[in-house]
Amino acid sequence: MQRCNWCLCNEKMIKYHDEEWGVPLHDDKKQFEFLMMEVMQCGLNWNMMIQKREIFRRCFDDFDYKKIAEYQEIDIQRILDTDGMIRSRRKVEAVISNAKCFLKIIDEFGSFCKYLWNYSDEKTILYQGHQKGKIPARNGLSDKISKDLKKRGLKYLGSITVYSHLQACGMINDHTEECFRYMDIVENYPTIRKRKDNEN
Repeated sequence: MQRCNWCLCNEKMIKYHDEEWGVPLHDDKKQFEFLMMEVMQCGLNWNMMIQKREIFRRCFDDFDYKKIAEYQEIDIQRILDTDGMIRSRRKVEAVISNAKCFLKIIDEFGSFCKYLWNYSDEKTILYQGHQKGKIPARNGLSDKISKDLKKRGLKYLGSITVYSHLQACGMINDHTEECFRYMDIVENYPTIRKRKDNEN
């Protein structure tokens, strides 16, 4: 069974790739978890995030954004004092602030998923060349979404970070053509093909 090369470094990464990465996601709680892991990842690497995922879940009430939005200073200190946690006060504060913004998006659109998937008309995007490994760090779609998220007050979500999220939550199918997940997603989820990376 062939997989994308980036996941082959350890079993946790393989499991994440096989079961989650690139699968169209329509669950607000998981969307928040994926997004906030991207926030924590800034300046670090994704393998570290996967290894520390259970620590994040314990620190942030299993990514319950309603609870996180109510966090106070005592919670920030509790998180920063947790063994194995990334000790960045700015990132922890960003997660709390983002939870509040996330709730506002849900209030406006009914769910975060509705807000996000509206950008692709509820379809997974397959860009020409990506399945051959010609994958950009960002594109026109991630630029647009990042700009809007920033306008709505979310932090640590630049275009490169947002592009990574769009890959993870299945809005963009960036599995390589040889990967067993590539065709599975194409065949089982509504997909739209686009020629250029900057189309959105």
